Amino acid sequence: MLGPIFAATGLLIITGALFFLRATLKTLPFNFWVVNIMELAERLAFFGSRAVLPLYMVASADQHGLGISYAEKGIIFGIWAAFQCLLPIVSGGFTDNFGYKKSLYIAFTLNTIGYASMAFATGFWTMLGASVMVGTGTAIFKPPVQGTVARSVTPENSSLGFGTFYWVVNIGAMLAPIMAANLRGNENNPTWHLVFFACAAVTALNFLPAFFLYREPEVTGAGKSSLTVFKETGLNLLHDRKMLFFLLISSGFWLMFMQVWDLLPNFIDEWVDSRDIAPAFQAILGDSALTAAGHVKPELIVNLDATAIVLFVMLISWFMSRFKMIVSLILGMALATVGFFGSGFFMTGLPVAAMMLVFSLGEIICSPKFSEYVGVNAPPDKKALYMGYSNMPFAFGWMTGNFLSGPLYDLLASRTHFAKQYLIDKLGVPAAELANLKDGDLFPTLVAKLGVTPGDAARLLWDTYHPWQIWALLGSVGFISMLGLFWLDRTYRSRSGT
Repeated sequence: MLGPIFAATGLLIITGALFFLRATLKTLPFNFWVVNIMELAERLAFFGSRAVLPLYMVASADQHGLGISYAEKGIIFGIWAAFQCLLPIVSGGFTDNFGYKKSLYIAFTLNTIGYASMAFATGFWTMLGASVMVGTGTAIFKPPVQGTVARSVTPENSSLGFGTFYWVVNIGAMLAPIMAANLRGNENNPTWHLVFFACAAVTALNFLPAFFLYREPEVTGAGKSSLTVFKETGLNLLHDRKMLFFLLISSGFWLMFMQVWDLLPNFIDEWVDSRDIAPAFQAILGDSALTAAGHVKPELIVNLDATAIVLFVMLISWFMSRFKMIVSLILGMALATVGFFGSGFFMTGLPVAAMMLVFSLGEIICSPKFSEYVGVNAPPDKKALYMGYSNMPFAFGWMTGNFLSGPLYDLLASRTHFAKQYLIDKLGVPAAELANLKDGDLFPTLVAKLGVTPGDAARLLWDTYHPWQIWALLGSVGFISMLGLFWLDRTYRSRSGT
């Protein structure tokens, strides 16, 4: 019963927002809507895979997972981030000079093969190879799409244009975990590979709008060599000091931000008892929303972020358009940081879900403004180049965050690690006795020796080792970035005398 009511309410909110904003939306050209369609499909595939990859990679072999460590997972995500977010710094320049359509065709080919390869991965190296392929394809895809959006907006409609683009992105991001949760099965019948095949199929469909609908923008490049484009890309950024500082400061925010998708699903899976909110999710999404133990699947709790964005980003973007860009950035970063920390501070589903909504409010306010800031400040003939720059914070933040978060999670938040430590330090179990146990057997062994429920054992470890500290540590990086952005604004305003 709740499912149709929820869908009807969401449709009413979205329809009302579109009706209210219809006059401004009409000013956006045809190509803007074509790239939005392609972006929606690309995000559906990307977040479909990312919804389950943190769980799939650390799942044991008897659950058809890869059985790798959190540190190895972090390395894969970190290298993926390097390819996906550093390459657009150069590929944006290539797109401006060599054509948008060619870039799209190459991107879709790489991503289709990459997602399909994930279904056949057997361990660290095969998953790394598939991830690098997807990262490279996405890196080539982003500049032509974001460059088209930047070319499509004017100073008068840029806030709503980028807000609309961000809204469409999150439609894909919202639908992806629902698709993935339905396809991956549960602990008793895992079918992870179906998720990756679906992502490959969705990506392949993007060839249709790219070939039949997308219109090649007029470019100003003169067929420059790759080396020339690379040199000009680097020199151009070095000369624009304000843009360089902006990108470096915001890297810290993205370091924190991306861990909501790369680490929080693992944390929820290990620590959060979400049975209190399971009936609501089950009523809306059916039995596929729950694990075999009756908990809400972690990817669906994280998906509250994208759901809230789809419902409210249009109206909030319109409301925030009356404020200066820097106000939106700082306010949004502050709310997102509070929500980020709160999502890892509780062991029950309802407060975690509430903090995800706080996080999403902050994201709605500030996230579109990062791309808008770059696009508005880009020279007219270097839109794709500058939109490639907008991926730099993702590169450094996402990459560094994952290289750090994997080992940090093993040290500060892993339930398996704490179970072993408690067995040895508190219960006096010889380490040699535990050496032959699989990682997945350590927590059940602790539960059996204590003679308590798994929930009680998790609470004991929580109170003893305080795993929430990892979120305080990562959240502090986002808070420092917010202060840095405030400093940057004050510094350049004082120089300009405004």
